[in-house]
Amino acid sequence: MTVQNRLYLDHAATTPVLPEARTAVAQALDRWANPSSPHADGRASRAALEQARRDIADALGWRHDIILTSGATEAIAIAAARARVAGRSFSATEHDAVGAAMGSEATILPVDEAGAVDLPQLRAALSRGPTLVAVQQVNNETGVVQPVADVGRVCRERGIHLHCDAVQAAGKIDIDVNLLAADTLSLSAHKIHAPKGIGALYVRRGLTLEPLIAGGAQERRRRAGTENVPLAAAFGAAATLAADANVRPIIASLRNRFESALRQSLDVVIHGADTERVVNTSSVMFRGADAEGIAIALDLEGIAISTGSACSSGRVEPSGVLLAMGLTPEEAKSTVRVSLSRFTTGEEIERVVEVLLRVVPRCLRSS
Repeated sequence: MTVQNRLYLDHAATTPVLPEARTAVAQALDRWANPSSPHADGRASRAALEQARRDIADALGWRHDIILTSGATEAIAIAAARARVAGRSFSATEHDAVGAAMGSEATILPVDEAGAVDLPQLRAALSRGPTLVAVQQVNNETGVVQPVADVGRVCRERGIHLHCDAVQAAGKIDIDVNLLAADTLSLSAHKIHAPKGIGALYVRRGLTLEPLIAGGAQERRRRAGTENVPLAAAFGAAATLAADANVRPIIASLRNRFESALRQSLDVVIHGADTERVVNTSSVMFRGADAEGIAIALDLEGIAISTGSACSSGRVEPSGVLLAMGLTPEEAKSTVRVSLSRFTTGEEIERVVEVLLRVVPRCLRSS
């Protein structure tokens, strides 16, 4: 997607807001009453809020509780802090928000070279006692799809609470929460073309989960505070459109075209290329090159990509995700992430490839 003559290829970090989501915000702003008020104005606001909640639920086929939050980070924090088990375990390639919420005493589950969680290691961790397990459905840096359904079966057999971070999965693959056997699941609206500032925690009905923020009866007494109806409405509108799978083959075709062009002309490795990935994400290692230099050079050419998760892009250290997959620090520092969307065009793919062919040779490290 081009914004003011710039080419934006960092949709895994955040996405532009859809016109339908903007319209939903504007319409909801006209229902300005407090949705907890019992009068007609409050009931109208409540109706808009609950319609948004149903739209978000329908996008995933979820028939349990949906708690609206300020974003996925808060949703993860609620699940981690309020789950009634002592232990914590999470995969080595989780988003930083998961590691922070699970705490320094948590067991880190190793992954294979593709970034998939090691199931025997998971079983060993579960044998040590009750624990909350957190495994993402899609990695935010590589786009690799985790075997969460297999993890869910292992957890369900043992009565273990499974939390699934599905932020990068929404809108890119079908999310069957029943197949995943997850007890809680986190989503973020701004990853699917809605505004920032709202997310959701899916909670299996009957699961006891104390509020992280107390003070009122909102959100089924699990998250106090007056609800943000306009952002909820935008989230609902975007979730409905994200559930449309028709655009995914088109995005996959563009992603494959991009990677094929790089392979033909440059010495590259596509992380996760031999396993299941979401359609829009390419994690590309340019052998011997400086990823930071590549990203800066592209930025000067009007193209936005990243060297990893936007939430940790200020760090000098190499990506923990890539190190967990067995890459060396030098290899990790040679990797960039390019992430497309339904707005990406073939002409834009040609442009970024042309620029990369020019700038990558200039960013090679001297021997």
